[in-house]
Amino acid sequence: MKINGFIVSLVLAIILAYFFPTVLQEFPINTITNIGIGLIFFFYGLKLAPEELKLGFLNYRSHLLIQLSTFLLFPLLTFLFIPFFDGGIQSDLWLSIFFLGVLPSTVSSSVVMVAIARGNLPTAIFNASISGLIGILITPLWMSIFMAKSGNFDFLSILYKLFLQIVLPLFIGLMLQQYSGKIARKYSRELSYFDKVVIFLIVYTSFSNSFNSGLFEMVKVIDLLKIAGIVILLFVGMYTLLGLLCKWLGFDLRDTITAKFCGTKKSLVHGSVMVKIIFGASASVGIFLLPIMLYHILQLFVVTIFAEKYRKREDLVSD
Repeated sequence: MKINGFIVSLVLAIILAYFFPTVLQEFPINTITNIGIGLIFFFYGLKLAPEELKLGFLNYRSHLLIQLSTFLLFPLLTFLFIPFFDGGIQSDLWLSIFFLGVLPSTVSSSVVMVAIARGNLPTAIFNASISGLIGILITPLWMSIFMAKSGNFDFLSILYKLFLQIVLPLFIGLMLQQYSGKIARKYSRELSYFDKVVIFLIVYTSFSNSFNSGLFEMVKVIDLLKIAGIVILLFVGMYTLLGLLCKWLGFDLRDTITAKFCGTKKSLVHGSVMVKIIFGASASVGIFLLPIMLYHILQLFVVTIFAEKYRKREDLVSD
C-alpha cells in the first residue's frame, strides 16, 4: 500500500488548525473557498463524458441498487446507532454519522477501483456521475428532517446556496463541454490537485473554528473511538448487505463488483463542500467532517485490497 498524499495533507490540515488556528485570518479564506467550490463543479461539468454515460445507461437494475443503497439503505443503517449517543437524534455526534450516511458516492475513486477489479466500468461511470447530481437535492433534504426543527436549517436557503455554488457552475461546465471537454478530461489528474487544495482549506478552516470554540474539549475520547467504530461497522455492514442483495438479484460478478464498490463509497469532496454550505462557519463543522474523513481513509484502504483480489481472479481473467 502506497502512502496516500491527500490523506496525509488532511491530517496535516487538522494539526495546523490545532496549533495555528488563526494563521490564515488575514486572508479572505471564506471567499477563496467559495470560489474554489464553484470551480470544482465547473470542472466536473467539463469532464463529464456523455458517451461514457450512455454506455452504462441501460443497466437499470444495477443503477437502482446502487442509488437506493447510497441514499436510502446507508442512511437507514445509521439509525441503528442512535441509542449509542446521549440526546439521540439531537446529538451532533449522531448527526455527523447520519450526514456521512446521506452523502453521494465518490466519482474518481469508484471508477478507478472498479477498473482495477475489472468490474462493469460503464455502469460505474454512470452511477458515480449521477450520484453526485442526485446528492445535491437528497442530502440537504435528508438533513432537513432532523435539523429543521432546531431553527438552524433553512432548506430553501440551503438549496439556493447549492444552486449558486454547485448547480450553476456545473451547468456552465456542461454547456462548455463541447468546446473544452476534451482538454479538461486530458488534464483531469492536474485538475484533481485543485480540488484537493480547496478541500484542504475547507478542512483547515472548519477545524480551526472548532478548536477556537473549544468544541473538541467537550468531546470525550470514548466518543471519538465510538465514531471510528461506527464508521467501520457502517462500511462492513453495507459491503456485506450489497453482496447479499447482488446474490439475491442474480447479478454476475462484474455487476456485483460495481455495486459493492459504488454503493459503499461516500464522497469527501461533496461532504466537505456541503458541510461548508449547510453549516457555514459553525463551530460544529469539525465534528461533521470527522466521520467523512475517517470513512474516506477506510474505504480507500479496504476497497484497494478488495480490488486487487478481484483483479487476480481467474474467472475474470478469462472473460
